[in-house]
Amino acid sequence: MKFIKTVFASCLGVILAFFLLIMVVVVIAVCSDSSSEIKDSTVLLVSLDGVIDERDDDDIYIDLSFSPSGQTGLSDIRYAIQEAKNDDRIKGIYLKTNVLQTGYATLEEIRDALADFKSSGKFIYAYSGLYTQGAYYVASVADSLYMNPRGSLDFTGISSSSLFCKDFLTKIGVEMQVVKAGSYKSYAESYVNDSMSSENREQMDELLSSIWNSIVDSISVSRSIEKDRLLALADSMIPLRSSSYVLEQGFVDGLLFNDQFESLIRTKMGVDSTEDLPTVSVKDYVMDLVKSNEGKESDDKVAVLYLSGEIDNGSNGISSSETVKQLRKLGKDSTVKAVVLRVNSPGGSAYGSDQICHAIMEVKKNKPVIASMGDYAASGGYYISSNASRIFSDKNTITGSIGVIALLPNAQELSNKIGVHYETVKTNRNADVMENIFRPLNTAERAAMQRSVDDFYDTFLQRCAEGRGMEVEQVKKYAEGRVWSGVDALKIGLVDYAGGLHCAIDSAAAMAKLTDYSVVEYPEKKDFFQKLQEIPSIGYEKLKENEVFSKERYIFEKIRNLERFQAIMPYTIELR
Repeated sequence: MKFIKTVFASCLGVILAFFLLIMVVVVIAVCSDSSSEIKDSTVLLVSLDGVIDERDDDDIYIDLSFSPSGQTGLSDIRYAIQEAKNDDRIKGIYLKTNVLQTGYATLEEIRDALADFKSSGKFIYAYSGLYTQGAYYVASVADSLYMNPRGSLDFTGISSSSLFCKDFLTKIGVEMQVVKAGSYKSYAESYVNDSMSSENREQMDELLSSIWNSIVDSISVSRSIEKDRLLALADSMIPLRSSSYVLEQGFVDGLLFNDQFESLIRTKMGVDSTEDLPTVSVKDYVMDLVKSNEGKESDDKVAVLYLSGEIDNGSNGISSSETVKQLRKLGKDSTVKAVVLRVNSPGGSAYGSDQICHAIMEVKKNKPVIASMGDYAASGGYYISSNASRIFSDKNTITGSIGVIALLPNAQELSNKIGVHYETVKTNRNADVMENIFRPLNTAERAAMQRSVDDFYDTFLQRCAEGRGMEVEQVKKYAEGRVWSGVDALKIGLVDYAGGLHCAIDSAAAMAKLTDYSVVEYPEKKDFFQKLQEIPSIGYEKLKENEVFSKERYIFEKIRNLERFQAIMPYTIELR
């Protein structure tokens, strides 16, 4: 029996290896074919769907899935649009949106890139069967917008909801013990309140109003619809209205099925109706650009370091230790003349944030360091940005949240209810502080935690004051854990300039006095064979990373980190 099992396992291994080899060959063939030369009179197809990350997914399983494009990252979308502007082969853009649900700062950067493309005189035609509000915000910059006759438009304003579980925790016998610095630091409200605090409601009202005004202003200008009328239309339940109503109100220029829309572009291009529409995807266009630019890299470089996700949240976020190592390398690299930090983070570990901030300050001693804020650069995300030479923010960036919080659950009542008993043997009185969740903090322990939180808050304020060239008391007025939109952050001096990543790169080059330079991105992307070598064996390690368990892992990480000091944004703000 053992012999049969061994033979079977060996055969299975050979079959799997052979199958993998075939997939590798096919992928290489597909990649080689997709990088073929782009013909004249081509339309750039910019397809936007789902959540758009800063960069493409660096995942071997996406490569092996033979998906037509996977999800294209903001970096490639922006680069493709920028290059297409002056590429004589590209005659226009076909903007196709689906259920686009991503941050408004990311959408703003795509919209700004499209607006800049229009200045070339080339056309942008937009089409969708379902315009989400974010998709319409982007598409409204197009020369002409079309919608499917059975399609719909979501234009209702933005909202953000909070879930409060204090009563639930009380019922099961769990008390969340909170120590914080900052009256607006509302991260713990979900655990200790049954409704939104007045301070949190105030900051959310102002944040949402600022972002909504920015969106409506942009649409008003592009579509020549008065702002007051747009605001009134947002209250008219547009998603439940007919497509003809959407057309009558001037949101779109026509109702066409997809084949009719593509015929319209053929007519615009002078292409015969029997021919395929000559398009190139963003991914294929970027591959073509990379191939044509091989060997043309300048000796002088501007490095863009992407910092996305929660700080010290494992592989799904920003590792402070790895980021510090990368910053030290960039600081020592004589070919790197300036560094741009692309920050898209709600914060996280207070300790990790301080390590990254210190490394940034060291690099800044020898070369410019520019911060470019994406959808979020709040709390720890702002902490690591605050000491950059200059800070750029999109109008719709959520930033600020200068504050610190610590949480420790007390499950003593729960343990009594379910008959679980816990005893500790210790050598010193405070040996189990911050570890024993089966008893409440005593007065001395709570006071000690408050001192520690206050001490880090003072450090946070000092770092921001030094970086921004402000007095600590001045920073304190805009701190208290409060979040701001990019527009308001610019007004109060938390950022220097309004603009996207391309503006930050231009600023970095100007500060370094560069005219001929290359832009290099970090962490470096792995090629196909590097990713192939990292495929984990089938077993526990693979199971841990399985997409099915991703939400549960996220919740577990949240609970596991509750007892640590956090410089993190007020809960998870999702703008809808």
